[in-house]
Amino acid sequence: MKTKKFTAGKDDKPKFWIKKAIKKPGALRKQLGVKKGQTVQKKELAKAAKKGGKIGKRARLAVTLSKMKKG
Repeated sequence: MKTKKFTAGKDDKPKFWIKKAIKKPGALRKQLGVKKGQTVQKKELAKAAKKGGKIGKRARLAVTLSKMKKG
């Protein structure tokens, strides 16, 4: 019995999903009231991630991206 190899199609997750996910860079920082050039503290980020709506979505994405390894 032969097995088929999986090939990525149009319906699969895009290769550069992060690029599409971040439509408004700096929006979370602005919503949290953090000054430009400063980073958002992890404590604030965790608190915002529990909220609903756009701020919650942005915070959860930020938490996910912070866990990714650079390089």
